[in-house]
Amino acid sequence: MRNPVAIMQAATLLLIFAALTSRGQNITTPRIPSPAASVSQTIGISTVTVNYSRPSVKGRQVWGALVPYGWNKQAFGAGNDAPWRAGANENTVIKLSHPATIEGHTVQPGEYGLFFVVNQDNTGEVILSKDSKSWGSFWYDPQRDEMRAKIALRSIPNTELLTYDFQNVTKNSAELVLNWEKIQFPVKIEFAVDEIVMTNAMEELKGPTGFNWEGYSSAANYALRNKLDYDKALVWIEQAIAINSNFTDLSIKSGLLKETGKTAEAESVMKDAVQVGTENELNQYGYQLLNDKEQDKAIAILILNTQRHPKSANTFDSLGEAYALAGDKKNAIINFKKSLALDPPAATKANSEKYLRQLGAM
Repeated sequence: MRNPVAIMQAATLLLIFAALTSRGQNITTPRIPSPAASVSQTIGISTVTVNYSRPSVKGRQVWGALVPYGWNKQAFGAGNDAPWRAGANENTVIKLSHPATIEGHTVQPGEYGLFFVVNQDNTGEVILSKDSKSWGSFWYDPQRDEMRAKIALRSIPNTELLTYDFQNVTKNSAELVLNWEKIQFPVKIEFAVDEIVMTNAMEELKGPTGFNWEGYSSAANYALRNKLDYDKALVWIEQAIAINSNFTDLSIKSGLLKETGKTAEAESVMKDAVQVGTENELNQYGYQLLNDKEQDKAIAILILNTQRHPKSANTFDSLGEAYALAGDKKNAIINFKKSLALDPPAATKANSEKYLRQLGAM
């Protein structure tokens, strides 16, 4: 007699197997041809990412054949005149982390289907569609366009595998380019980087970043270096100083005061900064003054550094450089020799010896 429990177990296993089989579960295998790819570029603190599939030329005629010229009605799907899918398989998708200007059009952050049109006269178009999850161009709907712009195509050396890349990257912009066969599709993407950074700073300072002086200090310093919203920056640097009144914070405050025309107050705050400056901070400040062509102030700061740190070879080496740049050969030689007498590290020793040879003292 058969065991009824065993019969029930066997029936259950068959049902599970049938259910799994009906779902069509397959293992993940390589996509051949036209493998998937992704490329990303940071512009300022914003990112642009393109996800696409990469067909090969394989000796085929691409333009006007594999990729028809102009807009073309699809035999399947919505039946609309449609652009090229800008790759293979699913939609090519472009993702923006922040609002951007693309070929002169403002585009909000998010994911968009990316399409191109290629014309026989070497002109083309770039299209961003709010539909980013379709397959190819079959379901393209012009009413879902986010933007459309004319572009000029470029001739390039032969590129077998369709490739997206970024070039001409600057602080605020980059060109997204599609290269395939002997044609390049360039798309200029720009971000209002300073505005984005300042807005982001205000948000970050509401969180854990706002519990330390470095956050406020770095935000104020960005504003100072890029000449942005000095009033906001002064509020930030005062918050930093309230947490930690150090050379960095005080020197940033001095710079902001100077930029807003408060020269006397700026100099007073800078004196406070010098009082708490470390050897390395004073050394860097001295070189900053040299770069600003304020040689007398630089020498005074570097002399002070040697007085505070009389056993540091580097302080005398730096003071020697300042005298050399000021044309004071005698004092330059004295300080370079003092540096060598203090058994300096290799880099400092090499610098002092180089100057002494130039000054005819070795």
